[in-house]
Amino acid sequence: MRWSSALSTQTDPSVAVGVAVETIRDQLSGDPADLLLVFACGHSDDAWDIFLKDLAYAYPEATVLGCKAGGVIGGGREVEGRTALSITAASLPDVAVLGFHYEVDESASLEATATWWGEHLGVEVEHQPSFLLIPDPFSCDPANLIAGLDRAFPQATKLGALASGGEALGDHIMVLNDQVFRSGAVGVVLYGDIEVAAVVAQGCRPVGPPMVVTGAKENVLMGLSGESALGQLETVFSGLKAEDQALFRGLPLVGLGIENGRRSYRPGDFLVRHLLGMDRDKGVLAVGARVEVGQVLQFHVRDADSSRADLEALLRQYTASCSAEAVQGAVLFSCVGRGERFFGEPDHDTGMATRHLGGVAIGGFFGAGEIGPVNGQTWLHGYTSVMGIFRPKGFS
Repeated sequence: MRWSSALSTQTDPSVAVGVAVETIRDQLSGDPADLLLVFACGHSDDAWDIFLKDLAYAYPEATVLGCKAGGVIGGGREVEGRTALSITAASLPDVAVLGFHYEVDESASLEATATWWGEHLGVEVEHQPSFLLIPDPFSCDPANLIAGLDRAFPQATKLGALASGGEALGDHIMVLNDQVFRSGAVGVVLYGDIEVAAVVAQGCRPVGPPMVVTGAKENVLMGLSGESALGQLETVFSGLKAEDQALFRGLPLVGLGIENGRRSYRPGDFLVRHLLGMDRDKGVLAVGARVEVGQVLQFHVRDADSSRADLEALLRQYTASCSAEAVQGAVLFSCVGRGERFFGEPDHDTGMATRHLGGVAIGGFFGAGEIGPVNGQTWLHGYTSVMGIFRPKGFS
């Protein structure tokens, strides 16, 4: 297994793809590419005809997956809002790479969506597959997509991000091999001599104490630790420092404990969701997820320091359990709300991942929502950095 990644800021599409392909050829040392991940920012829609034609000529056997994006990641760099092309290539002996285009009626039941995967992929649970996903946010319900995929392949790792940079239906370009799509989702399934680990950095820190949900109906939070939910929020908020109050006002968040009954909770022990609103007369809060009685909940804030510390801790945790020497490559799906404007420095997430993973090739893009697992279930996230880390299983 060998991975490579290149990024070109050339504005001429033919020059950009030519520069990237030459870099990849050098990095792969002549090995064939079985998978090409292609992400472009700032190029015209017509440029994709050139990209796909030249890539098919250079690597005719490779499965090509990609999209237009608001920013791209590759070659150790992150480029946002400017013209850039990122190509990540992988030579994957003893690995099956299957591309797919997903388009299902949004009214379809969860069972019907799960059935779609079995009928269209020809992949069995026993294959232990992993998935890379790129949905269009205007024509595809990503929550329905990943719920059906979790039902069909409950143990599989699913990673990805929503295409970004467009403002309306039809604005986004998603590619699979030589085809261009403007709706649905595209993706690849990988199985064989490959292991895909997920790092999901939600980038938040808790404020106030953990509390137990004592009243809830669907996504409406009524009671916390025996008091009204709104009353508990007001108590927590009044005890925060001024800077944390400002953060919470700008982006109010709650963390839902992924395991109840713990003595203590750390940032990674929560699924972070938005606080959507409140009803002062009833004393209730609306949360961006289903809430259950008995669940542990803690209010959260997000800032650059918290996001930096979260990603660092998760990467340290990964390298402590799995040697970085075995890592061959990685993909990074980062939120358009992160990047240089958020951290105040360029290449933040890429640089940290490169340091911890031993300088491996990393490619990806800035998405309008990120897909990754928390506690064995796949979720759509926001303001999150989702990373897929690849290494051989070692049985070949």
